[in-house]
Amino acid sequence: MNYEIKVFKNKQILAETITIDLLNARAESPKNRRFTMALAGGNTPRSIYEQWAKVQNDKLWGKVHFFWGDERCLPPDHEESNYKMANDALLSKIGIKETQVHRVRGEDNPEKEVQRYADEIVQCVPKSNDLFPRFDWILLGVGTDGHTASLFPDSMAAREQSSICVLAQHPQTGQKRISLMLPVINNAKKITFLATGQEKAEIVREILKNDSKSANYPAAQINPQSGILQWYLDEAAASKL
Repeated sequence: MNYEIKVFKNKQILAETITIDLLNARAESPKNRRFTMALAGGNTPRSIYEQWAKVQNDKLWGKVHFFWGDERCLPPDHEESNYKMANDALLSKIGIKETQVHRVRGEDNPEKEVQRYADEIVQCVPKSNDLFPRFDWILLGVGTDGHTASLFPDSMAAREQSSICVLAQHPQTGQKRISLMLPVINNAKKITFLATGQEKAEIVREILKNDSKSANYPAAQINPQSGILQWYLDEAAASKL
């Protein structure tokens, strides 16, 4: 696995750095082409989105299209909705058009929504030569059990290799979720894992040190063949490396 590790003193400095990364990525991309990004949920991304919201720049946001790596099957105003978190922290503050936001409709029938969301991705995200959509940038978190997006260890969803999206289920709660699949994630031009806090230190160590325990972790299977893989960590999450 080839990857870049960046360790930051705290979450704020991480957020400020990834904001510079976004500005640079937009500056380097063609001005008239869509820039497709899949957002992550959780506490660490919230601070990043709040930092991004401070950048009020039509040239930055005008061509960015937002998707989600995964979403809970809940209404968009539910406190556990990844969309709600991103909307509250970022999307509602930067003056973008509704057509730039491609949310998972968690309030709809999950079996139908997984296909509708996949179809929307196909329509909006350019494909690469292997026919999978190729996002410009995907942000990911990692769970202490080694899951990423909503792909959990030992789940059928994590083993699916031909679909764009899958209907997954949380192994403890049974909550239904819709998630991007590993082949789509691995096809992105850039993938950035975000991990902060001492509770993430052991799982980060197992994955990045290629511990035998990590073989079954979906997060350890993120390995883009023609893209960039980054791990952005605070000092606590990197403390066991």
